Amino acid sequence: MGITRSRLHKRRVTGGKRKIHSKKRKYELGRLPAATKLAPNVRVTTVRARGGNQKFRALRLDHGNYSWGSQSVTKKTRILDVVYNATSNELIRTKALVKGAVVTVDSAPFRQWYYKRYGILLGKKRATDKIPETVSDSKKKRWASRLSDAKLEKAVEDQVKGGKVLARIAARPGQVGRADGYILEGAELAFYLRKLDKKKHKK
Repeated sequence: MGITRSRLHKRRVTGGKRKIHSKKRKYELGRLPAATKLAPNVRVTTVRARGGNQKFRALRLDHGNYSWGSQSVTKKTRILDVVYNATSNELIRTKALVKGAVVTVDSAPFRQWYYKRYGILLGKKRATDKIPETVSDSKKKRWASRLSDAKLEKAVEDQVKGGKVLARIAARPGQVGRADGYILEGAELAFYLRKLDKKKHKK
């Protein structure tokens, strides 16, 4: 018997049973959950959908495109860990990548972009940083003209310096085969930091 999304088998709000007057329909079918995991050996399969369309079922992922809203930039970066999920702690333990999950991503691509854009290196210099020894006057002038946009929220700046940034997955890995999202900022970041802090104190 196949999985169905029909609600005929559910009781009414009043508690009464429904009469099942029709069989299962193809357009009501459901499928097993993808259970996308955070793992290095990336694996994405295809599923045939109605009308010959395709869904991309990600089974294992370790990277995604993450948008930094206040700076209007998106970079491909590694997903390091799953730290919070409102649905269940089981999804954190198993490192499940689902829409709405809060993850930590590598801040290196954003650090490099920030230096390239503003000439400011966030945190200590690392071996991986590509910094030229001499900088032309035209570049210095360009950096100076952009300094008004270089202001950063302290919580975000500290994370970028530390090498890990909190982000939220906005894509649906089991449907589109990608774990893209955005960096948490402002009130949303404060909310999740409180949640994580509460979880830490419980332990």
